[in-house]
Amino acid sequence: MIQFIDVYKIYENGTNALKNLNLTINDGDFVFVRGASGAGKSTLIKLLMHEETVSAGEVIVNGFKMSEMKHNDVPILRRTMGVVFQDFRLIPNMTVYDNVAFAMRVIGARSSEIRRRVPYILGLVGLARKARCRPSELSGGEQQRVSLARALVNNPSLIIADEPTGNVDPEMSIEIMELLDEINRRGTTIVMVTHDATLVERYDYHRVITIESGNVAQDIPGSNQ
Repeated sequence: MIQFIDVYKIYENGTNALKNLNLTINDGDFVFVRGASGAGKSTLIKLLMHEETVSAGEVIVNGFKMSEMKHNDVPILRRTMGVVFQDFRLIPNMTVYDNVAFAMRVIGARSSEIRRRVPYILGLVGLARKARCRPSELSGGEQQRVSLARALVNNPSLIIADEPTGNVDPEMSIEIMELLDEINRRGTTIVMVTHDATLVERYDYHRVITIESGNVAQDIPGSNQ
């Protein structure tokens, strides 16, 4: 479960990014987060990942109370989540296989587990035949699927997808959404930031949260909730 309780975030330059924000996202939810540039979406994501800390209030993610977290707790928190970025953030000199395996190596997974898990995840996202390719040999959509595979490989309970369809064509956007939908059906919580109104309308059975001026302006439950 994710909870934002009376959260304020004021940056050192005086920007008041979040103002008394209250929000609950339950385990297994699929939530679209929308809002204009500067509305507070990026700050919300950074707080979820503990890249930023609140100025006041409390954020609770997967049982971790952010105000009480110690430095050594941060990697443990991040192992419970996978992140998909708009710009992919793949390591260019690594193969597809190694980009995904790297996410397991950094948490100390055994080599035998990596050899078992990575091919399974690449098959899940339709990239089994691309395992030995480098990112430069892939299309934008394929690179985004590698990013998704990397986010999934440690079996997180939460996926944070930050504009995952922003750099791919409309057809690939649907493919990415179908993958995220399938992952959600298997029980993983999805928080997806998007500007793509067409996708939100197409998948209107998911909850939609609109952020304006640092607060929740609208919270529309999906038709499956």
